Amino acid sequence: MKRIYIISFTVLAAAACSRMNELEPQGGILLSDQLQKTTDIIPSRADASFNGMYTKLGAPGSVFGGTRPDDFGFIMMAFSGDLEAADIVTANSGYNWFSACGYLTSRDPDYVNPYIRYAAPYNTIAAASDLIRSYSSISGDKETLYKLAQARAIRAFAYLNLAPYFQFSYTLGGADKPCVPLVTEKTTDFTDNPRATVAEIYELIIEDLTFAIENLEGYVRPDKSRIDRQTAYGLRARAWLNMEEWALAASDAAQAAAGYTPATMDEVGRPSFYSLEEHNWIWGYDMTADVAASNPYATSSAWIRSFSGDGYSAATQVYSRINNLLYAQIPETDVRKGWWVDEDLSSPLLADVSWNGVTGNAVADLMIDNVKMPFLPYTNVKFGMNSIGGTVNDEDWPFMRVEEMILIQAEGLAGSGDAAGAKALLEGFVREYRDPAYSADAGGRSLQDEIWYQRRVELWGEGFSNNDTRRLGKPLVRFHGGQESNFPEAFRFNMPADDPWWLMRFTSSEMNTNLGITDNSGGTIPVQEQYPDLRDGVTDF
Repeated sequence: MKRIYIISFTVLAAAACSRMNELEPQGGILLSDQLQKTTDIIPSRADASFNGMYTKLGAPGSVFGGTRPDDFGFIMMAFSGDLEAADIVTANSGYNWFSACGYLTSRDPDYVNPYIRYAAPYNTIAAASDLIRSYSSISGDKETLYKLAQARAIRAFAYLNLAPYFQFSYTLGGADKPCVPLVTEKTTDFTDNPRATVAEIYELIIEDLTFAIENLEGYVRPDKSRIDRQTAYGLRARAWLNMEEWALAASDAAQAAAGYTPATMDEVGRPSFYSLEEHNWIWGYDMTADVAASNPYATSSAWIRSFSGDGYSAATQVYSRINNLLYAQIPETDVRKGWWVDEDLSSPLLADVSWNGVTGNAVADLMIDNVKMPFLPYTNVKFGMNSIGGTVNDEDWPFMRVEEMILIQAEGLAGSGDAAGAKALLEGFVREYRDPAYSADAGGRSLQDEIWYQRRVELWGEGFSNNDTRRLGKPLVRFHGGQESNFPEAFRFNMPADDPWWLMRFTSSEMNTNLGITDNSGGTIPVQEQYPDLRDGVTDF
C-alpha cells in the first residue's frame, strides 16, 4: 500500500488548509539572522550556498523541511497561482492539499499555502542577498563575477514571484501603491521595514537583471538548471511585460530566444515537458532522484503529472484538468487539443502510452489499486514522465521556454504599435509548430486577447495564468452562467478585475514581527455562482 493512503482522510483534509499560528517570520528576524551569518564568508562556503540556492528553487521541503506534500518552492508557487485563476480545475476533495486555491481562501494569513508562497521567495531573497554581499567582498576571478550575476538574477526572479500578487498591476494604478518589503544585502532593520511601492520593487528587479545581463557575457553554464545571459534577458522581458514597456519586452524576449527553436508538433504530440534536455527549454529545474527522494509527494510529478505511479494526482483522482470553457476554444486542427483528454477520455497523445500492460486510450480508464484512478474528462496528458507509471518523481520542471519568449515578442510588438508584425510572428509560430490551419482572426478576438488566448493554451499549467489575468486587468472567469462547467460547485465563481480579494495578505508572523507592514484589505471570500455574467474576451466565443 502506498504511503499516501496510510495518512487518514481526516488528517489530509485538515492539513490541506491548516492554519499556522506559531511560525518564524519571513521578512523579519529570519532574514536578519541569515544575513548576519556570513559577513566574512569564505569562497568555498559561498560556493556551497550558491549551489544550495538553486536546489531550493523547487526542492521538497523548501520551507518546512520535507514534511508536507504541498511544499516545493517556486514550482509549488506556479501551481498555486494557476489554481487560483481560471484555467486549471482540480477536485474539491479532502486529498487536495491545494483546495485553498480553489476556494480562494488562500488570502487567510494563517493558512499554510500563502505562508509557503511568501516564505519561499523571501528565503531565496535572503540567500541571494547574502551571496551578493559575500561575492562582492571577495576579490575573485570571472567565475566569481558570474556567480554574483546569477545571485542577482535569482533575487529578481523571487521578487517577480511576489510583486504581482500583493498589489494591482504596475500600469493599472498599482505603480505607486505599497507592494512588499524591499530586502537587499544593505537592509539592516527588519522589524520596521515598510512595504516598498510596486515601482520601487521593479526598479530593483530591472537593476539586478541588467547587472546579470552585463556580467554574464561569456558565461557557459554546465546545464539548463543555471541562469545564463539569455535566461536573464528572458526574466527582464517578463518584468518589462508587467510594466507594459512593450518595445523593451519584445527586444529582450528576442535576445532570450536567439538560437532556440520551439518544440515541433510531433514532439508535443506526445506527453513531454519533463526534461532539461528538451531543446525548447531555456531554463528549468533539475529534479534529481536524490532531491525527489526527500519527499516524492512534494513534486510536480505527484501533483500535475497524470502518469505518476506514486503521487497524489493519479492515486486520489485529484487530476489537473483544463477548464472546459478554454478547451472548447481550441480547434481540432491544433495539436495542443490533445494535451487533455476529451469528455470521452480520449486523446491522440495516449496512442503510444503504455501503463501496466494497457496501451492507448484504455490508459485513461485504467484503475490500479492505491496507484491510479481513472482519468476524469479534460485531465491533462501534457506533462509526461521519464517512464509512464514511474515512482521516482524526478521529472524536471520548465521555468522558461522559447515559446513563451515568442509570445512576449508578439505582445510587445502589438503593444508598441506594430500590429502587423505581431500578427505575422504569432501566425508564423502557431502554424509551423501547433496548428497549420491557424489564423489570428478566426477566433474573433482582439489581437491582445488572441495573444493571451495563445498564452493560456501554450503555457497552461506552467504558472502564468494568475499574473497574466491581473496584469491585463481581466476578471476571473471560471464559468458562464447557464452553461455546463467542470469546476466543482464550491470553486465555481467569477470575480471582477478590481476586486481587492485578488490581493494576497501578509502572514501573521510577518505582521507580528515587522511593525512597518500595513496589510492588504477589502473584498470578501467569493461565493458559489457569483458574477455569472462576467466575460474575459477569450472564452466568450
